[in-house]
Amino acid sequence: MTEVSGTGNIAGWLAKGEPGRTALSFENGQSWTYRELDQWAAAIAAHLAADHQVSKGDRVAFLGFNHPGMIALLFACARLGAILVPLNWRLAEAELGFILQDSSPKVLFCSEEFEQTAHAICQDVENVSALSALSAPEEAVPNSGAMGDDLLIVYTSGTTGRPKGAVLSQRALLANAEGSIHMHQMTASDRVLVVLPLFHVGGLNIALTPALYAGATVHLHGKFDPAETLDAVQTFRPHILVLVPATLQAIMAQPNWPGALTGLRMLTTGSMIVPLPLIEAYEDQGISVVQVYGSTETCPVAAYTTPGEGKSNPRSTGRAGCRSEVRIMTPDGAPARLGEDGEIEVKGEHLMTGYWRRPEETEAAFRDGWYRTGDIGALDDTDNLYFRERSKHMIISGGENIYPAEIERVLAAVPGIAECAVCAIPDPKWGEVPAAVLVLVPGQEAPSADSLDAALNAQLARFKHPKTMKFADALPRNVMGKVVHDDLRALILGK
Repeated sequence: MTEVSGTGNIAGWLAKGEPGRTALSFENGQSWTYRELDQWAAAIAAHLAADHQVSKGDRVAFLGFNHPGMIALLFACARLGAILVPLNWRLAEAELGFILQDSSPKVLFCSEEFEQTAHAICQDVENVSALSALSAPEEAVPNSGAMGDDLLIVYTSGTTGRPKGAVLSQRALLANAEGSIHMHQMTASDRVLVVLPLFHVGGLNIALTPALYAGATVHLHGKFDPAETLDAVQTFRPHILVLVPATLQAIMAQPNWPGALTGLRMLTTGSMIVPLPLIEAYEDQGISVVQVYGSTETCPVAAYTTPGEGKSNPRSTGRAGCRSEVRIMTPDGAPARLGEDGEIEVKGEHLMTGYWRRPEETEAAFRDGWYRTGDIGALDDTDNLYFRERSKHMIISGGENIYPAEIERVLAAVPGIAECAVCAIPDPKWGEVPAAVLVLVPGQEAPSADSLDAALNAQLARFKHPKTMKFADALPRNVMGKVVHDDLRALILGK
């Protein structure tokens, strides 16, 4: 691995960028050159070290909409060898509180919109302060971070019903950036529009951090709005934009969307199987649609298509990235034959180092250095990857990952519920949404809709709430006693 010149950590990306070139601009009109962003990150690092005694390995959390300050905070952590924990502002307070307890940061920074939430979730966590502003002392601090240091803990829904933090090192972000630059054919002259949330690796690492490594210019929005995104395409004139299928649909619903994407060279999408009509709608506008395959644990760029393949081979999610290897393994642990379905496994320096404080789950996630995605797919004789399905029953709703277990854990605790099961059902707006089947304790009355809503509201973000809940005498199970999700889905849909 060739390290960035100047320093042995990713903060060197800012120092090596053309000093006077705009590195980052925000929707409010503010902008920062590479020199200014580097100085901002250095000032935050000094503040963290002097006022909060943050050093190598310590965690620093951020709660808020997309903001340039979070980018500066990321590079400040890189300077110190500290770890940034970006929090999903869509989560319920109980979920955020669990993540804060689990990651135990020294400080939580928040935007002003989330001050009340930040102070509330800090009450039950020892030795953490919630702050909405940064002060910068005069003294500099040593640039002591290294490529081998962990830099991010990104929490993802857990199969056990609790979030788990995937730990990504500085080296992982570098390898991911090199893969993204190859995928996008990105150069320093490119302009990149970022509208997806930075608490996901999709928003943070598919294009934003790679753009800063390449010396390009990033324009950041606080959160996605379809009309504002189209306006930014016309004013900022980006070359690269990353969207998930749900946001692609939202763009198409705008009255001025045809012809409003002039100048956009490439549109990157993924997170689920992308419908061919959606790809064709954008390619008919002269835009190359590139699909990327990956996950939080892969930083996420693991495999991708190249320009022109969106229509010529739409069923493929591309080939292994330039910093990745991909293989397919059968259930008995043998390599699959060409065209044979099996579990997709990924290898490369962009992989997570493990799950935060979960050694057993980390060990289970790897086989001989290969990350076991849990996804089902196949490879053809030209190394194209074909993604089939998520074997872990994960639901991807509007780009958000939802595990049935986390919803089942909440519903099963409601008085009167003997057992329950959750699965995905199709949705025209979000791609898919969760739905539930509930079985009552014999002789007990069904809980009211209000009591079910109250339990869900107290524990889970709104986007995780089942859109449909049905009562049944029993859950559909196979001879081994496992819930059959196809039959569960048919029961919910009345088929």
